[in-house]
Amino acid sequence: MTDVAIVGAGPVGLVLAILLGQRGRSVVVLEQWPEPYPLPRAVHFDHEVGRIIQACGIGDEVRAVSEPAEVYEWRNGEGTTLLRFGRIGVAASGWPFSSMFCQPDFEAVLRARAESLPTVEVRRGTRVDGISQADDHVVVAHSGESLRAGYVVGCDGANSTVRDLLGVAVDDRGFHYDWLIVDLVLDEPRVFDPINVQVCDPARPTTAVSGGPGRRRWEFMRLPTETLEDLGREERAWELLAPWDVHPGNARLERHAVYTFEARVAERWQVGRALLAGDAAHLMPPFAGQGMCSGIRDAVNLAWKLDLVLDGRADAALLATYDEERRPNANAAVDFSIELGKVICVPDPTEAAARDEAMAAGYDGSLSDVPGLPGITSGVVCDSPLAGEQFPQADLRPRGARHLVGSRLFDDVHGAGWRLVTVAADPDGLDPHLVDWFAGIGGAVVVAPEMDDWFTRHDVRWALQRPDFHLFGTTPDTADALLADLRRQIRRTP
Repeated sequence: MTDVAIVGAGPVGLVLAILLGQRGRSVVVLEQWPEPYPLPRAVHFDHEVGRIIQACGIGDEVRAVSEPAEVYEWRNGEGTTLLRFGRIGVAASGWPFSSMFCQPDFEAVLRARAESLPTVEVRRGTRVDGISQADDHVVVAHSGESLRAGYVVGCDGANSTVRDLLGVAVDDRGFHYDWLIVDLVLDEPRVFDPINVQVCDPARPTTAVSGGPGRRRWEFMRLPTETLEDLGREERAWELLAPWDVHPGNARLERHAVYTFEARVAERWQVGRALLAGDAAHLMPPFAGQGMCSGIRDAVNLAWKLDLVLDGRADAALLATYDEERRPNANAAVDFSIELGKVICVPDPTEAAARDEAMAAGYDGSLSDVPGLPGITSGVVCDSPLAGEQFPQADLRPRGARHLVGSRLFDDVHGAGWRLVTVAADPDGLDPHLVDWFAGIGGAVVVAPEMDDWFTRHDVRWALQRPDFHLFGTTPDTADALLADLRRQIRRTP
């Protein structure tokens, strides 16, 4: 028997396997394809996901196969700038606000990390065809074999077999547009400024973005007069790339495929001992770059909860907070992606002209902040200031040395997990019984005087960070009440 069976060896499934394996959990990943998919798919992750990747122990490796993307510029068909999204520099998480990557390179790093963990096994070329549940386990049938596990998590994409086997319906948000995706490698380096551009041209809505270091991606919307067959021809891809001075003489085509951008959310993310994550739970258009990001947020939320429930340190009811905490954030990402798509996917010239006029009137040349997604408002959080928000990852180098190359990021120094952080307090003053219990769930008390600015600005003395980097809560007084509240919530019964 294994602790957790994960169906799907994409980024979401691999991150979940790594986070569980690092906690000593036995994990079997079941993947239907014999070999990893060799072509690009997802190309973007945000700073919060970068921190989760760092928690997987591969932060440096992923930084090496990605590149920051600070600006996302929107233009009309005449080249007039309508909007510029972005944030410059490093986020409070310690990572660039946005990074671009090539998924095969990214997955190779994830696979190597997963396979290095002694309790993680990846079985390829096996297809799941049945799930049966008992009170204390689940049996996953796959290619004539069966696997008994404490829980099963379907990370098997938009056409999820696990979701179908569980009989879970999906809510279709009514967004359907066909786009040609073209990934290529340029023969010689070329500077693209800005690195990511959205062309809101009714004659051909187009996206041109980084595909990771050394790669580019173009996306072209299918017009009402075109057939899928015509748009899917390789010759058509080169025709559409020609205005960008991209042709077979200076570039190599890696992939061209027509996809239907959709928005769907599963009505249930948990059925007994089976759960859904990633595209199996929520699917969104790519315009906000939040598809894979949302799935990896699912994985980090699930990992620590499964870990505590599996050995009885928490009641199984804790898993009900997975849907409760993640659904509002994922819904917001889906809705935001749809709203961006409604602005972009306009083939009517009159409607596009009115849109351009309204957007140009509101553009003053400045960089607009990327709207944030909601934090956690209910679930495993307490009633205190900042509860549910992301806790920053501080650079712990002395202030006078922060100009030097390198860093000492908080998570690299103190680890990722339950962390009770303070800057000027005596940890020995805490209730020892609560501290012992806290250590039992992987918690540690950390004194970080380098974070004095943050604590002073928010007028708090203690901050209790969850393993997914959200704040359970803060307090200007003793932390005993925070720890006691956390213990009560984790031990709550249905």
